[in-house]
Parts: sequence; C-alpha cells; structure tokens
Amino acid sequence: MNDLSSIDLKTQRDATGLSVIMPVYDEEESVRNTIEEIIGVLVDLDKDWEIVAVDDGSKDRSAEILREIHERDSRVKVVSFRSNFGQTAAMAAGIQFASGSVIVTIDADGQNDPTEIPYLLTAIDEGADFVAGWRKSRQDSLSRRLPSKVANWLISRTTGVGLHDYGCSLKAFRSEVIKNVMLIGEMHRMIPILVRREGGSVRELVVNHRPRIAGNSKYGLSRAPRVVADLLVARFLLACTSKPMHFFGKFVAGGLLVAVLSGATAVYFKLADLKDFVQTPLPMLAIFSLMFASLAFLSGLLAELLVRIHFQQIGPPYKIRWALGL
Repeated sequence: MNDLSSIDLKTQRDATGLSVIMPVYDEEESVRNTIEEIIGVLVDLDKDWEIVAVDDGSKDRSAEILREIHERDSRVKVVSFRSNFGQTAAMAAGIQFASGSVIVTIDADGQNDPTEIPYLLTAIDEGADFVAGWRKSRQDSLSRRLPSKVANWLISRTTGVGLHDYGCSLKAFRSEVIKNVMLIGEMHRMIPILVRREGGSVRELVVNHRPRIAGNSKYGLSRAPRVVADLLVARFLLACTSKPMHFFGKFVAGGLLVAVLSGATAVYFKLADLKDFVQTPLPMLAIFSLMFASLAFLSGLLAELLVRIHFQQIGPPYKIRWALGL
C-alpha cells in the first residue's frame, strides 16, 4: 500500500501500450467478473497492457475485491479515493495515472462489452485520436434512454460535435490528446468536445450493450442540471477559449447598440417635446436587463475560470486513500 499524498501526478512513467481505466463505485457484485472479462480480451492483444481501477469511495466490498485482484495480477493497478468524488474525478485520476499511449475507458457494471475493445483499437490504429462507443441498441429502461437521447441531441447541436451517444463509457483515445485536459464537474461526458478543441479527430462506432445483471444504476435525472451547466462551459471552451474577446465582443457590440439606439431615441423624444415617451421606463429597463444578463454570464464564466485555477494550484479534484501497483 502506497501513500500518494506527495506524488507528482505529472512524473514521467514508462510507457505501456494500452491502459484500461475502470471507475468503480459500489459494484461488488460485478467488478470481479468485469475485470476477468477484460483480462480475457487483453491477453490476446499483441501489446503490453494494464488495468487502472479507480474505486470512487465505494461503501461496499468493491475496494477489498480490487485489492484481492491486484494481489493475484499486478497488471491490475488500483486507486482508492477517500470519499465519493464522482465519475469525472475517477476518470481524471485514471487518466493521470495511466502509462499507456492509448487509453480505453469502460464501466465496472458489466454492461459495456469488453470484446469491443479490439474494435475500438483498430480505429485508433487507422488514425483516429478518439473513438466513442455508440450503444445503438441500448439495454436500459425507457426512463433512462429518453433523457439520454435528448441530452445527446442537445450536446451535438450546441457543440457541433455530432455524436449519437455521449454517455457511453466505452471509449478509446490517444493519451496525448487528453493528458493535459482538466476534468471537473460532469465533464467526462464532454471528453469528445475537449479532444476536438485540442485538434484531435473524433470517430464513433456502434458497440454492443448488455443489460445490467447485478447491482443498481448510479445515474438519474438529478444529473441533468449539472450536465447542462457543463455543456455551456464545453461550448465556450470549444468556441472561444483562445480568442475570448471575439466572443465577448458580440455582447459589447449588442450593449453599445442598445445604448446608442435608446439614447438617440430619448434625445429625439426630448427635442420633439414628446414627454409621454420620455417618461416611459422601457429604454432603461432594456438597458439594465442587458447589463444584468451580461454581468451574470461574465460572473459565471469568471467563477468557472477561478475553479480551474484553484484546482491547478491545490491539485486534482479528488483525494486518494491508498493505491496499489502505481
């Protein structure tokens, strides 16, 4: 057991061909079988590999099972969080600790089919920087599939990165396109957008999806507001991070236009002695409404940037309890 409180996550590591990252949260009934399935696929690949399992503060026996698996096979590395920090934090930790030149992410619940991993790797070998799985025949209830379809449509239309399934955890990507990307909030869904922002190519492949046979789903409609908020941030990052004034210039131009038109109209009414029009509050209401909306947006953006700076200063958005094999 290693105390990683003083380890620099950016330390150079010996390169491994493939790293499979698997976030785990209360999956004691399925995690062992899922890892065994993954190993059964990876041993047939002609490359070095590792599995980085990240226990996201599980309250069941998941961490103990991961420890047992590591003791039998040192290629299974384990990171255990002190508390539940969320799937994005688990993904971020896995990516930071992964030594592979190619990274694959997969869920621990057994619904993602590990036999699809070579299929995704083939697309990487063909030149793709990021390959997203598409659960075209998704084996979930309508109450989960319908909100997901709406979210996928909204994200695609908003960002211009046209994928059918942003929520599928089965993904593959080159490590260099994601190592320097900070993942916080619910941004693991937005990885394709962040990769595109870095200039990477994005592909989508249909993958098999299986019904859950053990445990309970950890996702629900309560995540929707956070997804929408992160979507707005991702849209901003994709469109105008490098040239923010090109973006804010639209608000400045709009505000000046409203101010000039309102002022000119008020002066005209004053000179024409149309007192009833001068006394109307509508021009001032329009100006203050525009100012309020602009300030609210800028305040939200400033807060987002401060949070990112905060995490850059104090470290990643998770705390590690122990780790094995890293």
